[in-house]
Amino acid sequence: MRNRDRSVARCVVVSVITFAHRGARLEEPENTIPAFRRALEAGASGLETDVWRSADGEVVCSHDPVVGRGLRRRKIASTTAAELADLGVPRLADVYKELGTDYMLSVDLKEPTIDAAAALITVAADAGAAAGLWLCSPDVDLLTRLRPASTPVKLVHSDRRRSIAAPLERHAYELSTAGIDAMNLHHSEWTAGLVSLFHRFDVKAFAWDAQEVRHLRAVLKMSIDAVYCDRPDRMVATVSEWAAE
Repeated sequence: MRNRDRSVARCVVVSVITFAHRGARLEEPENTIPAFRRALEAGASGLETDVWRSADGEVVCSHDPVVGRGLRRRKIASTTAAELADLGVPRLADVYKELGTDYMLSVDLKEPTIDAAAALITVAADAGAAAGLWLCSPDVDLLTRLRPASTPVKLVHSDRRRSIAAPLERHAYELSTAGIDAMNLHHSEWTAGLVSLFHRFDVKAFAWDAQEVRHLRAVLKMSIDAVYCDRPDRMVATVSEWAAE
């Protein structure tokens, strides 16, 4: 690679967001403050989590709607935030309080409603972190309805390619015209041509479940904009090594 080309490639790769999927979930319980803290210590530039609302309306971080084990199993929707905290489920507000806001945060909205999205956005805005929030959903209609009221939050259509009925060029155009900022697909579904297509419409390309070095390097070669990985140390090292080549 010529020196100029190498410099351009390095600038592109360095800007890749490294999202730690549910925090450093192989080292600490997933979607907890210790897992998020460990991911940031490993150098991740972003965290990924999932949110629900508790019985008292708090935005809490959990992948599943039911938490705990055995007799301590609780439905999030019918349990208060304080009770959930005793089960290791943190409020998003407490994540910001403990870890600050100097990172990107990708959030899967588990309740596909305007009210749930508004609650999430309010928590981020109150923490001064709205500009770093990437709100993800498979529901394009929901994202489109959110756009006028959610600036500066970024909106992400997160789905599998087979679930997109329209031709992908048309889909990229529709996301762009709706003001949706990014398309998030499984890493295996991206190609260099597809990344370029979405970029042509000013829609960023995110790749989830990029767990192995070969997966990460493959999407980096395509000029992907963000990656999600369960191993933040591996992810950060691979992106850094790629940028240095």
